[in-house]
Amino acid sequence: MAGGAREVLTLQLGHFAGFVGAHWWNQQDAALGQATDSKEPLGELCPDVLYRTGRTLHGQETYTPRLILMDLKGSLSSLKEEGGLYRDKQLDAAIAWQGKLTTHKEELYPKNPYLQDFLSAEGVLSSDGVWRVKSIPNGKGSPPLTTATTPKPLIPTEASIRVWSDFLRVHLHPRSICMIQKYNHDGEAGRLEAFGQGESVLKEPKYQEELEDRLHFYVEECDYLQGFQILCDLHDGFSGVGAKAAELLQDEYSGRGIITWGLLPGPYHRGEAQRNIYRLLNTAFGLVHLTAHSSLVCPLSLGGSLGLRPEPPVNFPYLHYDATLPFHCSAILATALDTVTVPYRLCSSPVSMVHLADMLSFCGKKVVTAGAIIPFPLAPGQSLPDSLMQFGGATPWTPLSACGEPSGTRCFAQSVVLRGIDRACHTSQLTPGTPPPSALHACTTGEEVLAQYLQQQQPGVMSSSRLLLTPCRVAPPYPHLFSSCGPPGMVLDGFPKGAVESIPVFGALCSSSSLHQTLEALARDLTKLDLRRWASFMDAGVEHDDVAELLQELQSLAQCYQDGDSLVD
Repeated sequence: MAGGAREVLTLQLGHFAGFVGAHWWNQQDAALGQATDSKEPLGELCPDVLYRTGRTLHGQETYTPRLILMDLKGSLSSLKEEGGLYRDKQLDAAIAWQGKLTTHKEELYPKNPYLQDFLSAEGVLSSDGVWRVKSIPNGKGSPPLTTATTPKPLIPTEASIRVWSDFLRVHLHPRSICMIQKYNHDGEAGRLEAFGQGESVLKEPKYQEELEDRLHFYVEECDYLQGFQILCDLHDGFSGVGAKAAELLQDEYSGRGIITWGLLPGPYHRGEAQRNIYRLLNTAFGLVHLTAHSSLVCPLSLGGSLGLRPEPPVNFPYLHYDATLPFHCSAILATALDTVTVPYRLCSSPVSMVHLADMLSFCGKKVVTAGAIIPFPLAPGQSLPDSLMQFGGATPWTPLSACGEPSGTRCFAQSVVLRGIDRACHTSQLTPGTPPPSALHACTTGEEVLAQYLQQQQPGVMSSSRLLLTPCRVAPPYPHLFSSCGPPGMVLDGFPKGAVESIPVFGALCSSSSLHQTLEALARDLTKLDLRRWASFMDAGVEHDDVAELLQELQSLAQCYQDGDSLVD
């Protein structure tokens, strides 16, 4: 890969973050597999921003995510903590030892059939420690994932997926996975449930030093590190882990961008009182502390509310998903994430993480909302102006930050990305002499169409827009969420139902007045709590004074988004 990329180091903290991350890296891998296809636009997104080159001990070249992930004991299933690309040095030491050996072997997790097929398709780790990669047809992309009995692609079923590693199809570097052994992923005991527990994890020298060592390993090999993106669970104790990690990054890497994506799984139920209260407290503490140490924070959820009142999950007109399945929810959030992060991953004229954060977070507005249209509706014969005009004056995208509908709210600044629209459809192809039906139809480039549309929707708002030919990859193991037709008459990719491999996506990050109501509602829910009933949360390392300070900071943060605020200090 070419040098000169402005590198980003990704941190994944928590199990739902692992689900989102697994889809995210699968999508990057699918895009890499298509990079040599002559039908694809080349060079729009730079994979070196997210990936690093390396070599195994036997000289094999590797290309792995620049990634540190943290999860709990029992969360990896059959995935090895050290990965499969490099020989295990501990095993080497054991072989060199000539004394008596005693072996203690845990019962192995059964490997997901999809991963068995993935490994047989891409290669095996031989006894000499060398990764033997099987040939790929035409040298293009990943090989088709098939079983011995059927030519159809093997896709993991919802029933076969218990953890994120069950569908991760990307090989990780041995320095990527960091397990927190003192807490359990499964069972009711020994869970990482509270913000204070998460904070205390990175206060322990063992885990703090391990994280710092991994950070130094990745950072020191970067030439132009632009910053860090953190995918962090907000609903459990990983909100505390994320807060301490962001604080460490801010202290050690001053001046670098830190963009945090606070992740929340699907809907919750009134009957789970303790889980819901903990979710509320963890989300509130996480948002406030992550905001203090990040350049930008964006909550991501398909739920309708961050507070105690359950709201139905958001609806996508052209998707059929089960909001109770992390496999489905995380796929949608990863698709949105793959689009809204485009500005700092471009090959040409990229916007740095710091610049993007500065544009969206002026006047203390460091929390932003996300929205997306998945997939973007463009029927055969339509142009981009035709499709945009169909939205009318309404905000087009589905909200993804559990902050309510954006309609009627004020936008202070926004970053918008539209990807996957064929260049021939960017502008209106009117017959000469035909008067344009709108100002959009009079534009001469797709970029002009998009900029003009945003100006009409949000007059006077600071907007940054990007238009890419590259679509978003949704090849297996992405779940079956698409019908054969999206909007009337539009056949996605020309594929039959369930075989869609790429889609157009419209995504946005917005500093919005909707956050005023959301953050104030969060504060009101907290004031109603009788903390004496939740002593277990407080015993995990949070004081009553901390809650009082949290309320003040939430209310101050909410005031930043009050509709009518001046756009300048």
